[in-house]
Amino acid sequence: MRVLVTGHRGYIGAPLVRLLREAGHEVTGVDTNLYDLCTFGNDDAVAPTAVREDIRELRAETLSGVDAIAHLAGVCNDPLGDLLPETTLEINHRATTRLARLAKEVGVPRFVFSSTCSVYGAAGEDWVTERSTPNPVTPYGVSKLNAERDLTLLADEQFTPVLLRSATAYGFSPRIRFDLVLNNLVAHAYTKGLVYLKSDGRAWRPIVHIEDIARAFVAAIEAPRPLVHNEIFNVGATTENYEVREIAAIVARTVPNSRIEHAAGASADTRSYRVDCSKIGRVLPGFRPQWTAPRGALELYARYREFELDPDGFEGPRYQRLGYLKSLIGKGSIDTSLRWVRPTAEATAPLAAD
Repeated sequence: MRVLVTGHRGYIGAPLVRLLREAGHEVTGVDTNLYDLCTFGNDDAVAPTAVREDIRELRAETLSGVDAIAHLAGVCNDPLGDLLPETTLEINHRATTRLARLAKEVGVPRFVFSSTCSVYGAAGEDWVTERSTPNPVTPYGVSKLNAERDLTLLADEQFTPVLLRSATAYGFSPRIRFDLVLNNLVAHAYTKGLVYLKSDGRAWRPIVHIEDIARAFVAAIEAPRPLVHNEIFNVGATTENYEVREIAAIVARTVPNSRIEHAAGASADTRSYRVDCSKIGRVLPGFRPQWTAPRGALELYARYREFELDPDGFEGPRYQRLGYLKSLIGKGSIDTSLRWVRPTAEATAPLAAD
């Protein structure tokens, strides 16, 4: 199959491209290279044929002959959504809907959307399933939910949207993010000896490795149409729901000579939810998650040691999406719509193609 991956140069894009190619698919990537300066370690992902273009301006000819779209590109988290709510809605909602309509018009039969369990918002102690009523509490969560609703309206006999609500991601990638809970706690523990909690740690979080998110995309792309047509899937494993303080305890056991410490004035986090992921395992036999939090913490610790992570490296703006984009806006490299104004040399360099 020919698969178009939007956001292929991002955090999840690297493992997804690799797994798709290992499965024998032809991959074309679409990206604006916004995060190429955020590479950590070795950028060893195999580069696909690529188009440097904003998803808001994608044209029909780019989609011609594509069998499936894996749509990852978007504003990626709650802090960015809070900083730029209108841009978040423009990219995550309106641009997603535009892209899906264009895909439908040119005959792309399948559209797999990277949504988020953040649409559940403040769900509290109850388990949430795909049938639970969403309750997003941030512009980011609202933008993803709005896109989901538009995509379901486009479904027909020729066009199959699939909505993947991923749990909170973790894991090593060339475009690593240190603004994710497990990645961040291991980084603090390794560089400072402290598993640093900024909340009281009692909020629930479902977490999932980025390779398992990528496996869900591959399974959704390859599955027979009746299994996935206009379906929502929580992506992760039901056993991988933790209170944040439990994640912290795993990290403290993994990283030698580290201890848990709470920030001064740490309070409760309004985002708390436990997610039932049994549907994806039941419906998509091709999806079998392979990672757990202890294994993931060990992987991160090993990679941080391998590349000699230092405090300035992970606490600076380079690997924090909010800080990085604010720095680009401050330098005038991009505007508040997240479009390039003065692209960096890395952003304009030719992409590898095969």
